[in-house]
Amino acid sequence: MQRLFCFFIILFFVREGIAQKIKVIDHIDQKGIPGVVIRCISNDEKRLTNNKGEFSLEHFKLCDSLQFYYPGYERITIALAELKKYKTIELFEDRVSISETVVSASRWKSEKRDISAKIVSLNMKKLSLLDPQTTADLLETSGSVFIQKSQQAGGSPQLRGFGANRVMIVVDGVRMNHAIFRSGNLQNVISIDPNALENVEVLFGPGAVNYGSDAIGGVMHFKTVEPSFSLDSTLLVKLKALTRYSSANNELTGNLSFKFGKQKWATFTSLSYSDFDDLLTGRYGDSAFLRPVYQTILHGKDTILINKNKRLQLYSGYSQMNAIQKIRFKISEKQELEYTLIYSTTSNAPRYDRLTQDKNQDGILDKAEWYYGPQKWLSSRLMYHIESSSKLFEEFRLTLAFQQFKESRHDRNTGSAYIRRRFEKVNAYSLNLDLKKNLKNDVLITCGAEVIDNDIFSRAYKENIHNGGQQDILPRYPNGSHWNSLGSYFSVRKYFNEKWTLNSGVRYNYYYASAKFDTTLFPYPEVSFENQNDALNGQLGMIFNSNKDLRVYMNLSTGFRAPNIDDLGKVFDSEPGTVIVPNVHLKPEYAYNVDFGFVKYYGNQLKIETTIYGTYLKNAIVRDFYTYNGQDSIFYDGQMSRVMALQNGSHAYVYGAQFQGNYFFSKNFSFSAYLNYQKGYEWNIDSARYFPKPHIMPFFLRSELSYQKRKLKMVLYFNYQAEMEYEDLPLLERYDLVYAKDELGRNYTPEWYTLNFKVLYYVKSQLSLTAGVENITNRLYRTFGSGISAQGRNFRLAIRLTL
Repeated sequence: MQRLFCFFIILFFVREGIAQKIKVIDHIDQKGIPGVVIRCISNDEKRLTNNKGEFSLEHFKLCDSLQFYYPGYERITIALAELKKYKTIELFEDRVSISETVVSASRWKSEKRDISAKIVSLNMKKLSLLDPQTTADLLETSGSVFIQKSQQAGGSPQLRGFGANRVMIVVDGVRMNHAIFRSGNLQNVISIDPNALENVEVLFGPGAVNYGSDAIGGVMHFKTVEPSFSLDSTLLVKLKALTRYSSANNELTGNLSFKFGKQKWATFTSLSYSDFDDLLTGRYGDSAFLRPVYQTILHGKDTILINKNKRLQLYSGYSQMNAIQKIRFKISEKQELEYTLIYSTTSNAPRYDRLTQDKNQDGILDKAEWYYGPQKWLSSRLMYHIESSSKLFEEFRLTLAFQQFKESRHDRNTGSAYIRRRFEKVNAYSLNLDLKKNLKNDVLITCGAEVIDNDIFSRAYKENIHNGGQQDILPRYPNGSHWNSLGSYFSVRKYFNEKWTLNSGVRYNYYYASAKFDTTLFPYPEVSFENQNDALNGQLGMIFNSNKDLRVYMNLSTGFRAPNIDDLGKVFDSEPGTVIVPNVHLKPEYAYNVDFGFVKYYGNQLKIETTIYGTYLKNAIVRDFYTYNGQDSIFYDGQMSRVMALQNGSHAYVYGAQFQGNYFFSKNFSFSAYLNYQKGYEWNIDSARYFPKPHIMPFFLRSELSYQKRKLKMVLYFNYQAEMEYEDLPLLERYDLVYAKDELGRNYTPEWYTLNFKVLYYVKSQLSLTAGVENITNRLYRTFGSGISAQGRNFRLAIRLTL
């Protein structure tokens, strides 16, 4: 009897030993990782960790050892006998990733090693240490995207010498670019909430095959947080809260997000609010970037006053609210629906660069008021996804989207009793169909179609600030105008062997734009217009992968930009004394691009990536002098103005190089460097010679020294932008008032640098603190082409809670 009792006692403890639960956690934040793949080496059986990151050894009784894998982490293998001693298993971040997954290049998940173009991926978990205020600031942390700002409520991304309507913004596979994206700097990217993003990919070079018009400089693909299904029978619940303060602009940001999931349905909700006060710039630098005076209404009159603190950029503050709701529903094991609703709005946003101008230098600022009204964005997206083993496709995705954009401009000259108010609204409808099919002989085919319809509404009036009286004036765009696009693409990827891969693709696009002009407010020579054309684009790339430590790629691609309503029908004064008038005969501009690059890995210690590129832009749409009804000047808005228009008579070329290096001294210490060099020139029609092209950034360097260990991350980083001399400035910017003056009194941009430090500490796995100081040396500077000075020394503190 005693032996039998002992036998059952031993059996119980053996069973408990095998059935013990082990938790897989992140080495740094010590949080459980759901969905980790656990593979038995001997029989290839696989299991996943549950919602808490736990698994039971009971399922692996016949295994000798287990392998643990999760994207973004190093694979590890542990003997079963050793595992019985563990309560937790720590996974380390894979800092030299060879098999990174991206979606921007083909609209489907692909391994980066199979892509013949330069792609930069920004993982939001890794960026939690840098903690950017806006999505524009987030892009800037890449060291590869240049950001221009005309006001604090802005951030216009520029890729490889192209910006505004020549770069593509995509959110969850839906294009954000619409029919009134302008050639001047755009602020739409700040409408995307960085607190609701999972990752960001930047594809450099033309992306016309997959994304159509506008993707000349590249594509920025923003992936919002995906709702997560429960990995077991329990309800998955995740709550996150963030609060952040920054001293340079008294930033107060709060974010609250929720995740709920069962095995058939899942939701994600995020709410954010940010308030930014007037921005305080640095102390040491060119005094041209200070704010010595400001304007206000005193005793009913516009009055210029002395700014007591010249570093405080008065009338630059604003606030912003963002909300997102996502719902996933699993119809079956291979069919899924996902719905996304996004809403974003800002407060009124002062156009800081216009509020500081004194063109005739008479001591009186030109504008008493100049601000953008609330920038509102509503996006509704429904996506149906199916996996199949049919002859037609293996994966099929149908995406329906409706977006509404609202913006307005309000400006009043100093001393004037009238303020001009212009309002724009765009209703954007889109349908995307995407298919993927693997064929025999290692061939992957992706294809699809896209339909876009934009309806534009525009109105304007001037209002008497004393009595509220209103009078209709010319709107910025023809009210009720339309812009439509229809495109289809076909791409093939051929794996010749383990080393050689070919990418090729072609896209055909047709577009149509139409509008009716209101000749009662402006003497248009035409009552209406129709502008239609088509474009054929292609891409061909070759990749060589050698022994998983070298990737060499070459890519030839073309891109195009179809003229939109902003190009074809806009009338506005870009500056006093000039007026932009419509040119309804514009044709598409075409880009021809070549990339050559390589990625070299030296074990797990060193990664080097270099890309050399060149782009030629044909039929470039540029602003130049023009005649209207045979006249080179017309009377507009109370003054005689020189006529200008957008025209196809130019061409441009850009070339440059991008470099990235990562060196890992140990698992704790690492060093990274990012260098960008580019040059670009544009043919000027009038002078028949080349001048520097707009949106060409100066030489830029970003370097980072990082340290991390359990519960702690730190980074010391350095940013440097080279001087931009007068001769390097675009022709239209050589007299712009946003620049400093050189010894000869000519415009230029001084070189600048900043030194910055951030630290992230996990008090517990659920609670973390981020602190840091930016611009430690308190430099006074402006990034090239910007109309507002950058922040001075800035202390930051953020608290994150995860439950």
